[in-house]
Amino acid sequence: MRLGCALGLAVVCAATAQQGGGDIQSMLARVSEEADVFAHSARAVLSEETLRQRTRKSPVRFRPRVGEAATRPPKEEFLTREIISEYGYSSFKDSPASLHEFRTVTSVDGRKVVAAEKARRTLTMGMSSADDGLKKQMLRDFEKHGLIGAATDFGQLILLFAKRRLTDYDFEIKGQDRIGADLATVLAFRQKGGRESLTVFAHNAALRNTLQGFIWVRVPDHLPLRIRLLSSRKEGPFVVNTEGTVDYAMSAHGCILPAAIVHRDTVGDKLMTENIFQYTPFRKFGPESELKF
Repeated sequence: MRLGCALGLAVVCAATAQQGGGDIQSMLARVSEEADVFAHSARAVLSEETLRQRTRKSPVRFRPRVGEAATRPPKEEFLTREIISEYGYSSFKDSPASLHEFRTVTSVDGRKVVAAEKARRTLTMGMSSADDGLKKQMLRDFEKHGLIGAATDFGQLILLFAKRRLTDYDFEIKGQDRIGADLATVLAFRQKGGRESLTVFAHNAALRNTLQGFIWVRVPDHLPLRIRLLSSRKEGPFVVNTEGTVDYAMSAHGCILPAAIVHRDTVGDKLMTENIFQYTPFRKFGPESELKF
């Protein structure tokens, strides 16, 4: 895959990236350092997440079209949803090293479900509990709001590149790009062995393909700014292509945390589902928390 064609980037040659962006080992050392800090810090912060979803409508039945309408392609229609939640990270008792996203919903399509303070209290109690039943209930509660194909567990993509995992991938410098005002070197990665350190769930199925995608690291300090994961799966006669992009920003808590996530499922050139997640600045919770309940 040519990065410039597939992603629409203004990418220059790899030689220029090496001259301006530094060597690949230094880049990976910074990426893995940020992954390790995230693993230790993410459990202690919360954010408000806004999810805006578009899902392609299935045609209800065949309707013959006549006249001029028959010469035009049928109108594409999408269902739209907006879900606002309190958001954080925790793990299950049987896999304490594996972080997952947890949410408590506060509003759906503008309709209030529960007060933010109560949702925050429910979330922090559930995430801190040793009872996995409470955590699984939070996952079920999020799903019951009628979301279609909402992929989760993208926020912690950085954990794919913890130091102990780096040997699982081949890396290649592909060029340079801009993320906002920042110049970044683009690294392509492809899994060559080992196990996935993160599982993305979409349509109630785990994406377990060989991992591949791109990392944007800032010039000259190599701070990871963006990670894009590419995957595909078979659904009946169709191949569904999944793209998940996480934009990270350095937080006030000394670690990078997601600022925005975009997940898309496409079949051929047709968009099937789009999930756009946005996050308010993360806040600490705990005995000396900035959060007040």
